[in-house]
Amino acid sequence: MESLKLRIKRRLETYLELDIDGIRKSIIDILLKLKKVTVDMLYNELSRKFKISYSAVGSTLGYIHSKLGILHAYKESYKTPIVYSLKEEYIDLIKNALNKSTVNPS
Repeated sequence: MESLKLRIKRRLETYLELDIDGIRKSIIDILLKLKKVTVDMLYNELSRKFKISYSAVGSTLGYIHSKLGILHAYKESYKTPIVYSLKEEYIDLIKNALNKSTVNPS
């Protein structure tokens, strides 16, 4: 199981290193603060700070969910939006990667 955490850590660090405009770091930071988000909630938070489209927020959140493996996705019914939340076992790893990327900007 440790090798899975190590792979996720490397993926997350690489993902954050490639963050040119700070949107990726902001998304991870918002996820850490709010714990559970929908695309609507995340878009409302990000649009205050960045010029970003709704679809870009949705695709970025989907990418984090599918490629990084640090999110749970839950949909109560077909009428409700997907609720994304951080997997508890990766919260310390995420905080460390976020701090590392803030301390050592690329």
